[in-house]
Amino acid sequence: MNKVFIALLLVTALAAIEGTIVSTAIPSITADLLGVDLISWIYSAYLLASAIAAIIFGKLADLFGRKRMIIIGIIIFLIGSMLCGLAQSMEQLIVFRAIQGIGAGSILPITLTMVGELFKTEKARAKGQSYLSMVWGVSGVVGPLFGGFIVDQVSWHFIFFINVPFGLASIYLIVKHYQEQLEAVKRKIDYLGATLFTIGMVALLYVIIDNSKTQAWLSSQSLLMFGTAVIFLSIFIWVELRAEEPIIPLTLFKNGRLMVINALTLSAMSIVIGVTVYIPIFAQSVLGKNATQAGLLLTPMSVFWTVNSITAGYLIGRLTNKRIIQMGTVLLIVGTILLARLSAGSSDYSVYIGSSLIGLGMGFIMPMLMISIQKVAHPKQLGISIGLNSFTNTFSQAVGAALFGMIFNLATSEKIASLGKGEIQLNGEFAKGGFRTEEVSFLKETIASGVSYVYITAFAFAICALIFSFFIATKSKESR
Repeated sequence: MNKVFIALLLVTALAAIEGTIVSTAIPSITADLLGVDLISWIYSAYLLASAIAAIIFGKLADLFGRKRMIIIGIIIFLIGSMLCGLAQSMEQLIVFRAIQGIGAGSILPITLTMVGELFKTEKARAKGQSYLSMVWGVSGVVGPLFGGFIVDQVSWHFIFFINVPFGLASIYLIVKHYQEQLEAVKRKIDYLGATLFTIGMVALLYVIIDNSKTQAWLSSQSLLMFGTAVIFLSIFIWVELRAEEPIIPLTLFKNGRLMVINALTLSAMSIVIGVTVYIPIFAQSVLGKNATQAGLLLTPMSVFWTVNSITAGYLIGRLTNKRIIQMGTVLLIVGTILLARLSAGSSDYSVYIGSSLIGLGMGFIMPMLMISIQKVAHPKQLGISIGLNSFTNTFSQAVGAALFGMIFNLATSEKIASLGKGEIQLNGEFAKGGFRTEEVSFLKETIASGVSYVYITAFAFAICALIFSFFIATKSKESR
């Protein structure tokens, strides 16, 4: 069991290190490939593909086995990673990030399900979840630092190749040590439902992302895409109600306690993507940091997420899951308030404290949510319930990236355009020449203001998370 769990930790590191490495490279990527207004797509394409793939891979794992599907997913992820490293335009990078996301979609839900099998008691599962969170935390520290170093010393292209040794090592351990007992059960895959769901969700997200930079919400293209989303998602619901084995059983949405957990997941993870994307932008554009130093500013969130994930495991039995989650949401509120107060005159410490509090809050919340799902989900629907939560986890980040991108662009685009200097890079290069002192100050104030508005929105998500936490179930489904 130990070797299998090590393999799962390594697989988790594969997914975890990806997001943090990319975050510190975004300013350099946009400076090289141009297309600042496409920043949201770099995250959203990956997250949307990952979210959809999480549910589809969950079903495929039921049919072909978890071992086979997680290996296939890792291979797809590695292919996408290498293609990202070879990208020569922003459009290419976005497409390759989507391929990467398809592979990553297999990792989180299958890993969580396998951990549930390895650890039989609630306390053991909590500790298992805490170790997974610790991997995310360590990756959150190593990723930005290593990624920033590579960006500063070599090129952003090389950060994507870091995934290759992680992926190969995890494949080796899973192939050698994970023994799976497959039941000969004939299942039908809902390909039609998966296709309808994918088209509908891509169309919906496209409307959000595209209008985050154009604000043309009532244009013919926007209305067409929105109509496409409504039509395909409506047909999807009709198909799922009649499917023999629906890709998303709609009966899950009748489980109110499960929906509360997913709503809290959506609120909390939206805040995380706001920190991951806009702290490096603030650090390089306003504070004048390089990519490595910007990565350091993300470190506190990862470290304290890890600390409180471990602490949460030890609090099981002393406090209810509900109380631990509520403590975490309060920390999110305080952290987002501090980040919402960022300005051109803020110091590094303001960022450190705010992101640290958010890390502490997430450390309490996320392991407990997974334990809560195992309490409220029907045993026969545990896999798909975890898959739906994984979908919510990644989709919330996709929507959050798009929403925050829209807010940031609304707050900054017109002001930056008024300078008449063309497109401004967000890696702080404008401060090194070509601009007068007062113009540099104006740009820093404008970017800082945009980041502040992002975290005001994140504060609203934190309030929602606190409200949802009061409806978390304290008893398991079987005990009621």
